[in-house]
Amino acid sequence: MRADSSMRADRPPRKPPFAASRRTTLALAALALTATAALLTWALALRGGGGDHGTTPDGAPGRSDLERRVDGYTARFGADTGYLPPTRSDRRGVARAVGLLLDGHRAEAAERLDALDFDLRTVTDSATGRRYAEISDRTDAGPSPRGWGRVYLDLSAPVRWSVQVPHPIADARTEQLGVGVLRGTPGGVLVLAGAHRDAGTGDAADVAHRRDTVFAAVCAELAGRGLPGIQIHGFADDTAPDYDVIASTGRATHHSRTDARALASALRARDFTVCRAWVRSCPLEGRTNEQGRNAAEEDSPFLHVEFANAVRTDRREAARAVAAVNVVTARWSKRTPEPGATD
Repeated sequence: MRADSSMRADRPPRKPPFAASRRTTLALAALALTATAALLTWALALRGGGGDHGTTPDGAPGRSDLERRVDGYTARFGADTGYLPPTRSDRRGVARAVGLLLDGHRAEAAERLDALDFDLRTVTDSATGRRYAEISDRTDAGPSPRGWGRVYLDLSAPVRWSVQVPHPIADARTEQLGVGVLRGTPGGVLVLAGAHRDAGTGDAADVAHRRDTVFAAVCAELAGRGLPGIQIHGFADDTAPDYDVIASTGRATHHSRTDARALASALRARDFTVCRAWVRSCPLEGRTNEQGRNAAEEDSPFLHVEFANAVRTDRREAARAVAAVNVVTARWSKRTPEPGATD
């Protein structure tokens, strides 16, 4: 029979009674430190947005999947969420900071943004390896976000064009299309609205139809520099059942026609049916779009593009749509900046 181990002659002397208590205390302390570290990591990720760990303070590149990051940010948007209309000073301040960043004055841009409770961070997109400057509203991580949006500027090439997403979530998956377009061609800027179009009071957060928003101010800064822009929208399939895409130049001048034709050709080459607003009457032509009106005033190229729900919600279809848009953005990326624009 096997001897009871407690009777073995070589058993070490019994430790004093307090040893077990000490081990328990140390284990609890280690557990508490681990929990504290986890909470701090979660808080930092939340402050960066989207629960993604790939954002870093100004000047230090981090790695982040840009689409996941934007998804995490916009997932909180809803028609019943609040929206705080910005003052004229707020709008101008953010737009001026974007201009400073474009002109290479990063430190000054960061200082101005900090005074407006915005962060300037560097994000390296893990899908492409491209670095972006991210301008984000700190209040979005708190209980009462202002809803003023985000801006992503490509740091890998001189900025030459913009893609604008005025109705994320409300126009389902337009934010993903915007990220795809930004990724597809170097030298872009993504301007993303910060709230559902029905948030706040009345149409205060419907940035495509107002000029008193941070979104409009940033787009105006870009148009004033002669940077062409494409604005992404979505429509219900039964709104225009014969078409996959509605393409328009809004109220922009004839300078946009060449780009519009190139876009329509690229879409049709990928088997999309396109209603071309410069050829025939189409629904949702964007004639009242404020960013289009501002671009016309600045004589800056502008395209207003509506995608059917069936295109936006099918990843393969969406990828083909993005590839078509990138035919135009690739043209824009090679253009010489207008006078006043600075690399």
